Amino acid sequence: MCHSDESRPPRPPVEGVVADRYDLALTASDGATFMAYAAVPENPTGRGVVILPDVRGLHAFYKELAALFAQAGFRAIAIDYFGRTAETNDRTESFDHMSHVDKMTPEALALDVRAAVRHLREADSSGAVFTVGFCFGGAYSWRQSAEGHGLAGAVGFYGGRPLVRVGPAISRMQAPLLMLLAGRDSTSPAEFADFAERVRARGVEVESHTYDGAPHSFFDRSYADHQKACADAWVRILDFTARLSTQSN
Repeated sequence: MCHSDESRPPRPPVEGVVADRYDLALTASDGATFMAYAAVPENPTGRGVVILPDVRGLHAFYKELAALFAQAGFRAIAIDYFGRTAETNDRTESFDHMSHVDKMTPEALALDVRAAVRHLREADSSGAVFTVGFCFGGAYSWRQSAEGHGLAGAVGFYGGRPLVRVGPAISRMQAPLLMLLAGRDSTSPAEFADFAERVRARGVEVESHTYDGAPHSFFDRSYADHQKACADAWVRILDFTARLSTQSN
């Protein structure tokens, strides 16, 4: 597990206003319906973001994060992974997420991300859309670079086992990647470096930054010792998305 029920995402260095935030259901092209949560900025920047949670799916941390992205001017949608298999919408710590993670496929996730991207583009057809993911979702956020969504970029925190989860898709990657890595994590620095070099060898931009000493799931405002890392990660996301949204227009 990555972020717990007590975790709270750090605030961005932009104090904008959230015009609206709400639960919604999205339908993928295979007919599957899944949970999502949207947040709309009062003053849009022309950027949209699809948030891919950790292995627990759409729990409170990611709903709040969607609202924080809206504060920073993004149209944001956080998605759930388990609409095809789970019989409940409960995503608290009591939810048996691993029994559903094992049934999820990269192909089904790509369909769900595509539905979220479509929803964002219905609100702003000219906006640049990015993915941002965490842990398991961090690796799969990078993989969306290869899924034909027309993304401007793909951001991943932690992103465990990238060669396993993303390696088979490297040859199809198009959108630039931002890798925000914990210095203390279960995946070795060598694997992340190998993954980044394989992507660069395909001609795709990779920006990678490791926060020395920071643990897996450091992006949490309750971690007083890692607030500088949290603040820096926000700045890197905002700079990366601002630069690439300009290039895509």
